[in-house]
Amino acid sequence: MESFVILLSLFALAVFLGVELITKVPPTLHTPLMSGSNAISGITVVGAILAAGSGPDSGALVQALGFIAIVFATINVVGGFWVTNRMLSMFKRRG
Repeated sequence: MESFVILLSLFALAVFLGVELITKVPPTLHTPLMSGSNAISGITVVGAILAAGSGPDSGALVQALGFIAIVFATINVVGGFWVTNRMLSMFKRRG
């Protein structure tokens, strides 16, 4: 129960910091910020792969959560690169 409270507190702190960061960053820095968040999502993918492939000793719940984390982190990485590519294509000259 104590670890649940700690994890819930960390989640609430992460949500608060995320909202504060997004609202305080000027729009010109959104692309570098998105690139940084893609790198962090890459770390999440590696951790999720390790959790999903941890073997039968860790339990089915850990493997299922690892698989779900892989799916969501992959969607975040692919979507982030897609949006970044679209934003950067707006600065190319049309010829």
